Amino acid sequence: MPIDYRNLMAWPIPDARQVYGEKDCILYALGIGFGTHPLEVGHLRHVYESGLEAFPAMAMVLATGGPWARNPETGIDYSKVVHAEQSFVLHRPLPVSGAVHSRSRLTGVVDKGEGRGAIVTAQRQLFIDGSATPAATLTSSLFCRADGGFGGPAAVGPRFEAMPDRAPDIVTQLSIPAHLALIYRLSGDYNALHADPDAARRAGFPAPILHGLCSFGIALRSVAEGLGIAPKEIVGAGVRFTAPVYPGETLETSIWRQGEGAMFRTRAVERNAITLNLGRVQLG
Repeated sequence: MPIDYRNLMAWPIPDARQVYGEKDCILYALGIGFGTHPLEVGHLRHVYESGLEAFPAMAMVLATGGPWARNPETGIDYSKVVHAEQSFVLHRPLPVSGAVHSRSRLTGVVDKGEGRGAIVTAQRQLFIDGSATPAATLTSSLFCRADGGFGGPAAVGPRFEAMPDRAPDIVTQLSIPAHLALIYRLSGDYNALHADPDAARRAGFPAPILHGLCSFGIALRSVAEGLGIAPKEIVGAGVRFTAPVYPGETLETSIWRQGEGAMFRTRAVERNAITLNLGRVQLG
């Protein structure tokens, strides 16, 4: 069935609660490629329990509430859904263990037209149990590739800041291990698109693709390492997903220092494809 705008905007995304610990922090860090240089302090602080720190982007996988868009009554063809944009702001550092709960709501549905898909945007707030104020606010947009033309509003959301019109200050490259998606999925995103070749082909891809949030986390690693800062200095970030990443590729991230933060763009070297664009990082 097609999307019904009013029905979808009123869709109740369930609250969620998650208890996590050091093992989850380590697993997330391994899933974005930490540990490939196990003797470096910058890697060990995220994959070894002595002096462990939670990587800031881990907020994106905590208390997600599950794949609510998988429910066919939303009108969304979930097999054709990919991540469009993601951002997060940390209001306080993430602890390496604890209990968190989330409250989520849909904030927008844009009909791009027949054959052009739809954009569905949601906000999620994370609360450390016992706190009335959020520890993080996250905004995500889904590109529902098969669901345009349902007669919904065609308004375009606010545009991201344009990329600087100059050469990047820093360029980094990271090779993506072929098995990385199989590790990253253990942090909670079990969409078969990232593991099963048949599921990937049904969705229109020649092979399983890396999770968008995984490539985002890798890019933030690159920004921290490129700028020579501790990852805990990242207090917010956002990005637009523009092309899939395939495990085994090389990701090149161009970084521009910008005010109190940075901007970045990521390219899959082997295909010369921009995979992440309009990236911005807030430092604190």
